[in-house]
Amino acid sequence: MGVYMMLGKYNPGALQEISPERTEKAKDLIQENGGSIKAGYVLLGENDLLFIVNFPSIKNVIKASVEMGNLLDISFATTPAITVDDFDRLF
Repeated sequence: MGVYMMLGKYNPGALQEISPERTEKAKDLIQENGGSIKAGYVLLGENDLLFIVNFPSIKNVIKASVEMGNLLDISFATTPAITVDDFDRLF
């Protein structure tokens, strides 16, 4: 399983749809695509949301990211993440 950061931005219409039900839809989409949520945060600034997630492959996380954008009206920028210790072992 790889770790990914999903940074989300609400599109204009998305702000009116904020609800616990929509959050559950996001969680369900992540799980349906083989992922699990390690943590989720609401942010102030350039991005509105941060999900730290595990997925079995880049294909799974890309599919989840696109599906979440389509269903929830939230644009996600998704990037892989590795621990500092794993990074240091590369060198």
